[in-house]
Amino acid sequence: MRAFTFVEVVIALAIVSISLLTLLRLHIISIAMVDKAQITTQAVLLANEKIAETVAAGYPKEGTNFGKTEQNGLTLNWQTDVRDVRLGQLEKEQITGLRKILVDITWKQGVGRKQLQTSTYVADRKLP
Repeated sequence: MRAFTFVEVVIALAIVSISLLTLLRLHIISIAMVDKAQITTQAVLLANEKIAETVAAGYPKEGTNFGKTEQNGLTLNWQTDVRDVRLGQLEKEQITGLRKILVDITWKQGVGRKQLQTSTYVADRKLP
């Protein structure tokens, strides 16, 4: 009957240790990626909510609104900016009343700040 030598056992333990450390590192990276995805999802949902609020009020007035909200211990700063869109091609056709709604979401993540922007266009229902 043949037994394992001490050298074979040490080599096997080294291989297992390296494998476990690699798996642990991958697990930590996975947790960080899930955290980042959850924060980004919260920012996208907030941006969509602000666009929906702006559009729900009817044809939006030009201007800027801003504020902050806290969700799950994360502070998200938001800003909505509504501006007239003037395109030469539209003005030639005497079409006015197109507005752009830009929503900017910022938050602190780690030592830096992250940002997400989304926009949409709204037309005056009185267009010819």
